[in-house]
Amino acid sequence: MSDPAVADTRRLNSKPQDLTDAYGPPSNFLEIDVFDPQTIGVGRNRFTTYEVRMRTNLPIFKLKDSCVRRRYSDFEWLKNELERDSKIVVPPLPGKALKRQLPFRGDEGIFEDSFIEERRVGLEQFINRIAGHPLAQNERCLHMFLQDESIDRNYIPGKVRQ
Repeated sequence: MSDPAVADTRRLNSKPQDLTDAYGPPSNFLEIDVFDPQTIGVGRNRFTTYEVRMRTNLPIFKLKDSCVRRRYSDFEWLKNELERDSKIVVPPLPGKALKRQLPFRGDEGIFEDSFIEERRVGLEQFINRIAGHPLAQNERCLHMFLQDESIDRNYIPGKVRQ
């Protein structure tokens, strides 16, 4: 009475989990936080930077713990590099908020705390979605973005070798 069209529903045998497995360090992890926004400069030379901290045990990354400061235009650069050189679908960045940049507004525009926090959350979601993609993890531009103090915009695109 064994019909080949019916799927086998028996359970797979798995080893019982012990405390070391349950509460030990995860086998592979990648954590990226975008935090501590700081607005720098005055007038037309004013911009906001964000601290980007990465912690990982993935062997593809040369540093296991890094912290760099980036601005919105750096995130745009990363998005453009990945769209140009990789085979992944790159998620959108939070918007440019062009209306907030108009002169003679009654508020701080793009430098208002609520907007900066909203953008920070969007940038954190963006970088975590990118960095979590296995193909993106091999891209040199992502490694430079997450781990190098400054971005060399004249770098040679390519894959990272382990």
